[in-house]
Formats: sequence, C-alpha cells, structure tokens
Amino acid sequence: MTFALKLGDVGKRYLKYEDVPLLLTRLRFRARTNRTDLWALKHVDLEAAPGDHLGVIGRNGSGKSTMLRILAGVTAPTEGFVSVKGRVAPLISVGVGFHPELTGRENVYVNGTILGLSRRELDRRFDQIVEFAELESFIDTPVKFYSSGMFVRLGFSVAVASRPDLLLVDEVLAVGDMAFQSKCFERMAQMKVDGTTIVLVSHNINAIRRTCTQVLVLHDGIPKFFGPTDEAISIYHNLVEATGDEIAGETADAGGSEFLALNLINSEGDPTNHVRSGEDVIFRFDGRFSRPVTDPDFTIRITTETGQLVYGTSSYGKASGHFAAGESMRFDVRLNCRLITGSYQAIVGIRVADEGWQAVPPMLDFFVSGKPLVKGVADLDASIEITRGVPGDEDGQATHEPATDEPATDEPATD
Repeated sequence: MTFALKLGDVGKRYLKYEDVPLLLTRLRFRARTNRTDLWALKHVDLEAAPGDHLGVIGRNGSGKSTMLRILAGVTAPTEGFVSVKGRVAPLISVGVGFHPELTGRENVYVNGTILGLSRRELDRRFDQIVEFAELESFIDTPVKFYSSGMFVRLGFSVAVASRPDLLLVDEVLAVGDMAFQSKCFERMAQMKVDGTTIVLVSHNINAIRRTCTQVLVLHDGIPKFFGPTDEAISIYHNLVEATGDEIAGETADAGGSEFLALNLINSEGDPTNHVRSGEDVIFRFDGRFSRPVTDPDFTIRITTETGQLVYGTSSYGKASGHFAAGESMRFDVRLNCRLITGSYQAIVGIRVADEGWQAVPPMLDFFVSGKPLVKGVADLDASIEITRGVPGDEDGQATHEPATDEPATDEPATD
C-alpha cells in the first residue's frame, strides 16, 4: 500500500529538571541539578494512505502536539523512524510563520514561500487566499494588530492554498468562529477527495467524529487504540472518566453536599461511558450531606460538547424528606437515551432551601452511538413507510392482474 506518512515505534524523550539552583548557589555549594527522563511519546506506530483523515485525541499532556511536531519536522524523535511523503503544511500554533511587523499581504508571501509556493503561484492564488480568509479590509494591516481568529483564518487559507500532500491541524481552529470552522471542515472534505492526508488534533470530539475515519487515542504518551472513530471515542471517554475518578478520590463539598460518585448505568446495570441511542439508562449520583437539610431539590442537565442544552429536569415540588448531617443519599434519573450519535456531558445540581443551585463535581462525559443518518439533537425513532398509489386516486393506482402460467393472447377463449 502506498503511504503518505508512517511512524515506526516512535518515542520522544525530554529532560526534566527537578531543581534549577542559582548560579551563585551552584558555585558556592557545587550543587548538582537533578535531571530525569520525561517520555512525551512512546511506541507510536501509525500509517496513513493518501486521502486518509486521521484524528488524534487524548487528555492534555498526552503527547498529541509532540506527535504533530515530529510529523512536521519541528523536532526529531528520540527513537524510531518517521517517513512523510510530499509537501507538508503544519497548523500547529496560532501565528507561527507570521512576522508581527509585516502586513497580512507580506505574510502571505513569506508563509507561502516557506510552504514551497513560488512567487508566480502566490500571485495567482492571492485573491483566493484573501477571500477565503475574509480579510479583504485588513490585508494591508500589520498582523500584530490581528486577533487570534484573524491569524487562524489567514494561516489556514495559506496552508490549503499550498495544496499540501499532508495537512497537520493542532486545535488552532478552536479559536475561530463557528461559521469559519464549518467552512474549514468543508474545505478539508474537498481536500480528502483530492488526495490530501489530514491529521487533526482536537478536543472537539464532534469534529473528530464528523471528519475522521480513523482515530489514535493517546494517554500519557502511549497509544491506547488506533481504529474506527466511534470505538476510539468510547475508549477516550472511559480513560477520561477513569482519570477523573482518581482526581476526585476525596469527596468534594458543594453547598453542604459531598460528592461520592456520578455514574451512567446501562440497560444491563453496569457503569459505562458509552451507550446506544434508545437504550434505557440511569444517571446515578451518590452523595452525602455535611449538615442537616430538608427537601433538597435535585437537577440534571445534559448538554452537547459545545454546551447546547438538550435536556434538563429536576425533582422540584417532590418532597424528598429530611437528611441528617452525615447522611448519604442516592439520586437516580431514569430515561430512554434518545440522543443522536455524539459526545455529551451530564451535570448534576442540588438546591438546598434558598441557597440556590449548587453544582456537584465532577461532570460526567459520555458517548452515544446511534443511527448514522439521524440529524438534530434527538432521535425520535421515526419509521418510514412507502406504499404504491394513494387511496381514492383511481388514476394513480397500478392495475394488478392475477398471475397465470398461460401465455398472453388476444384471441377469445373457446371451449
């Protein structure tokens, strides 16, 4: 198979300085600086063909940006090998490759030249670059006056205009507005058709799901999974939840309530972070009150990863009784999870008397697998029935004759 990029057992090691004494202290006491090895990446094997769209997801510090810098040639791997074919256009940081004192016009030519375009090619594509970036009114302004969104628009426009064989995108689109992000994803879809390989690093799981067919999950610099997008996202959510449990090892106090656990229970009764659309589930919150309360109200809100509220309910008006100081409680929300495919977040809250809503950490991230063609925010489980003809419309009814084994004839029947 022809490949566009290949990483073989790639690792990247940095030196971590535990202490950095002052020069005077070092000279006087001959203090030694303690150094330890920090592996940002370890044992990464990856291969992509021309036109593949790969996603890379993981928690902060998992090695995603380091991997893209290795692919871009910004840094070399400590071990393993990297092979990249063709022209590479990296978008790995806002404003990289732009000189702040130069205008947008001048930076188009500088950045385009770095990406391998000739002056003649830049002249021919300049108007398209500016039009796509929507910066006609600011193209002759020094870029030091640009916002981060303007930087991204110009950088992305120049990168795609260079018609790269490999496009590396590291979260920079997150600072752009939604309209421009949509335009960028449409352009990347067209680039895929043209054979450009794209590697996208993003915390926007919905963008990863919509754009990528294969996803690499990194955790603490080590690959945990590489394969189909939905499965990768499910594994990522499980890793995030497991890490969150460790971080929340001690109970957290929120307005007189202590967090003990927040779980999503599937139809088999098991805790999970991945459910099917239409599955009966339970959102279960366990907590404890640190002081006496009477009739506390419980609430749950479910939002998309962009913060859009898709459902919310509460126990308002339902007497829950009196809880003594130190007494525990369980709050179960049972529902049929008719959400479309995507990533979501459940947020639990408690209101005690007139103290207002008190959010209870942590929030629960989960993923829903549903039908591929359903759009919107909810799966209403519609059925589609198609019949031939309309009752009462005689002209539109097909004429059905009984089947016969006799050959068709125009002659009258005889005895």
